[in-house]
Amino acid sequence: MLRVHFTGEDLTRTVLGDEPDALWEVSISLHRLQRRDTGVVFGPWRSQVLSRIPAAVRLLSPLAPAKGYCPDFLTPARGASRATQIDSLRSTGRETVRADLREFHRQHPHLRLPSWGAQLADGDATVLGRIADAADTYFDACLSPYWDRIRAQVHRDRVRRTALLARGGWEALFRTLHHSARWSYPVLELDYPVDQEMHLQGRGLVLQPSFFCRYNVTSLADPRLPPVLVYPIDHDPGWALPTPPTEQTRSLTTLLGTTRAQLLYAAADGVATTQQLAHRAHTTPPNASRHLTALREAALIHSHRNRNTVLHTITRLGTALLNGQQPAVPA
Repeated sequence: MLRVHFTGEDLTRTVLGDEPDALWEVSISLHRLQRRDTGVVFGPWRSQVLSRIPAAVRLLSPLAPAKGYCPDFLTPARGASRATQIDSLRSTGRETVRADLREFHRQHPHLRLPSWGAQLADGDATVLGRIADAADTYFDACLSPYWDRIRAQVHRDRVRRTALLARGGWEALFRTLHHSARWSYPVLELDYPVDQEMHLQGRGLVLQPSFFCRYNVTSLADPRLPPVLVYPIDHDPGWALPTPPTEQTRSLTTLLGTTRAQLLYAAADGVATTQQLAHRAHTTPPNASRHLTALREAALIHSHRNRNTVLHTITRLGTALLNGQQPAVPA
């Protein structure tokens, strides 16, 4: 559980990030590459970039495992240009690196870094420089070709959340950051892999939208660093395709109907509530609930209750249908 403790002053200093953060996206996209559950949203991107991942990524991927903590020093200077971020990473102080590596080993007791990990902990500037170069090279190869599309979807998220803030204040915005978000002033609670208390103490909070973040929010472990909460945005499932899958979309709409097809595409973006899916599919929650029941009966959607909320996820059969694949039939 992550608990973010606000004061009135913190609320006046809380801001929405207006651009994707290059180094946060580097770290989180490495999670996506190492996991096998990329599905409809990230599957096409993963397939396209696997053949062009630079060899230097071998220095980055051990520090960004498939799940859990990445060292804070990999995501410096939020809001700065990528060049400034890379320079900040390259010049990280030895004590900061050591502290972050201690936290890494604490949260990943069963993982062992390669031999260069000891050199990094000893303050070897050459190894740190190679890690910074690897992040830069990886961005150019695997993220830069898609960056305009990523920026466009992050900007769309900001527009939507700005409207939410204008209509319903911080409560409306906080409650829609993630399906697990619970807001009761002065504390925002969210599901988190570890128990962590974030006391803002008048510093405010940066709400940083992330394109490659999918399941949970994330943040920095060091409480002395400027507070940031990285949260997942909604996606267009066909974002990585060279052209929109119009023929496939028309076929799916013919098969399921417009609303059910839109709900299925929306569910491919990750775990979501009925209200969130209704928003993405441009329909009302009662109408979405009725169509989700039909999708569930067809084994395309799985639903389960979490406290007072029903959460929906796409099934393997639903993913196969969106991908245009022939689902396996048991013998």
